[in-house]
Amino acid sequence: MSRYLPGVEAVAREAGALLMGHFARRVTIEYKGEVDLVTVADRSSEELIVSRLRAHWPEHGIVAEEGTRSDPGAEYRWYVDPLDGTTNFAHGYPVFCVSIALVRQDGQREVGVLYDPTRDEMFSAERGSGATLNGKPMRVSKTARLCESLLGTGFPSHKRHKNPNIHFYHQLTLRSHGVRRAGSAALDLACVASGRYDGFWEFNLNPWDTAAGVLLVEEAGGKVTRFDGTPFRLDSREVLGSNGLIHQELTTNFEEIFAGRGLEELPSVPEYVKTRQ
Repeated sequence: MSRYLPGVEAVAREAGALLMGHFARRVTIEYKGEVDLVTVADRSSEELIVSRLRAHWPEHGIVAEEGTRSDPGAEYRWYVDPLDGTTNFAHGYPVFCVSIALVRQDGQREVGVLYDPTRDEMFSAERGSGATLNGKPMRVSKTARLCESLLGTGFPSHKRHKNPNIHFYHQLTLRSHGVRRAGSAALDLACVASGRYDGFWEFNLNPWDTAAGVLLVEEAGGKVTRFDGTPFRLDSREVLGSNGLIHQELTTNFEEIFAGRGLEELPSVPEYVKTRQ
């Protein structure tokens, strides 16, 4: 039996119930940046998760999105996103989750748990033991071609005008069955792991965004790298995850888009207006 999963799942489920209580009451929006939202629900969830992890595993360090930092030299550290999808949550859009991962000091991911309280879905993985959704084994999709794939991506909450992802969104939308932008990187990775998406990419993520989801994808039989296909590390700011079958095609497309080769141009406004007349 797992040393960690039952306890971590219980913590994630408790935090999810707390979030749903706040969600029903429609919390007040605060800002920790120009457009970077935070709510009392984020902070309350983090306090709950941190207190439970410390009670269960006091020897472990913790890194959490809303500021908790402890025992940086510990052999194991918990990476916690107490509410991934805060903008969705704050606007009443039911796409958000709790994300908790245990990572060894050398960067090896040991445990990953994502809980979506709106659907009561628990995504879990432990290194070498596979991945599950509500206790049942889950696997990545078997889609073998990018042109038949459904993809996911995300956009930053700040400095959007400096982010190049709109170009990748445009090009890959045209080269696939479509690209979804749900607003929770952790859940996007869970969608790859469960076969709902065939691939996912995003720029400028943090370890608490990816630590659990990356392990889910890998343990479900998928692949996660940087955009150029080099190994993904805990501190990598870019993530490219897939079912593995379309991964080479994705990295080739990223290379072409970065190089500006074979790009489909956006229609000009006058051309678009003419088509409507």
